[in-house]
Amino acid sequence: MTENEQLLARVAAKARNTRPWGWTSLPAPVDAATLARAEAALGFPLPPLLAELYLRIGDGGFGPEYGLLPLLDSPPAGEPAAVVQYLTNRADALQDPEWPWPEGVLPISHWGCAMYACVDCHTPEAPVLLFEPNAGQADHAWYVDAPSLTDWLHTWTAGTGWYEETNEGMDLPPWDDFRIRTTQAQAS
Repeated sequence: MTENEQLLARVAAKARNTRPWGWTSLPAPVDAATLARAEAALGFPLPPLLAELYLRIGDGGFGPEYGLLPLLDSPPAGEPAAVVQYLTNRADALQDPEWPWPEGVLPISHWGCAMYACVDCHTPEAPVLLFEPNAGQADHAWYVDAPSLTDWLHTWTAGTGWYEETNEGMDLPPWDDFRIRTTQAQAS
């Protein structure tokens, strides 16, 4: 069994036994056609591990705090699905250039208070970023939650994330590529 297979097995076990806030059950996984529609709407492929989560574990409803967002359909709490949220954030950025949304940065989980865990789908490691806009400035709203989606999932399954009560106060490093990525997107 590969390392990814072992990780997916741990995630599946935890997903079967825990319910994030607002979810009453674990949704069925998406099919390949739904994944293809999502990627077509986004204009880029999901990182392989993220695609496997949706294809094999469930269409959202598992993960830390409020759990992963569904890919295309709204969850029980009415939060927009990941693709819808991404497209909305990109459209809003065109209306408010002070708050650009980086191309390829897909919101995958809502933390509440306008905060999101996001996967950088344009970087091979698929780092997980925290978008925390409550500081009031876009330049101070982006942090590196985990250097890869793999690390982020390991942290969740181990119960060692910054969001755990025992780990409150952990400082996340700023995402230094924010301005580079948004400047490049605005220039193209």
